[in-house]
Amino acid sequence: MASILNISAYRFVVLDDTESLRAHIHQQASARRLKGTVLLAEEGINLFLAGAPADVHGFVDWLRLDARFATLEVKESPSDDVPFGKLLVKVKREIIRMNHPAIRPQAERAPAVSPATLARWLAQGHDDEGREVVTLDTRNAFEVDEGRFHNAIDWRIDKFSDFPAAVLAHRDELAGKTVVSYCTGGIRCEKAALFMADAGIERVMQLDGGILKYFEDTGGAHFDGTCFVFDERRTVGADLHPAGPDAASASQSIASAA
Repeated sequence: MASILNISAYRFVVLDDTESLRAHIHQQASARRLKGTVLLAEEGINLFLAGAPADVHGFVDWLRLDARFATLEVKESPSDDVPFGKLLVKVKREIIRMNHPAIRPQAERAPAVSPATLARWLAQGHDDEGREVVTLDTRNAFEVDEGRFHNAIDWRIDKFSDFPAAVLAHRDELAGKTVVSYCTGGIRCEKAALFMADAGIERVMQLDGGILKYFEDTGGAHFDGTCFVFDERRTVGADLHPAGPDAASASQSIASAA
């Protein structure tokens, strides 16, 4: 059984004490021997941490004592080793860089679709109103190359700050469709959905919890390949375990059988 618990989580919420919060988070995570990265900004928190399960859960319990993080949703996955070399807690201008300050997810949340509902829509070929459903990958091209939803739209962006320009170049292609933006854990597709709505795309929503939550809830139906993660595991399969050399074909088999 894997001895290490990996967690990823984010929450868009106004933070006006990032420097003091950085110090407290570093002290609590370090005391529990956790490694990984925590990003803080005025718009919220984004974290990827790993360690012994009891220590990880203890840190999350501590963090949730702060009312701003009481509803923090955490995605978990196992591994045999800690996939991070050290602990970093940083204050940034944005926890995910888009360079569009008018997009403020800490003030409003984009409409979301649950993994189970998206899987059902993809299986039936349309949403509950009979509209065509398209999945839009908001990740970088090298991430998409490891795996994506079947027939997903991929604009081959090199970095997330390129996404707004891609939307403006392609938005007419999305007219009349239900557009579901997705990413690894939800943070990019949440900002992406808000930008697309602001750009005039009629019906757009985010995949709640991203690919990792989709894997957890559905087992990876309609998803081809594996999910890239930014640590030493590199990718995880639909079972959320680190992907071995046969993981891509295994994930495709799961999707085909679903």
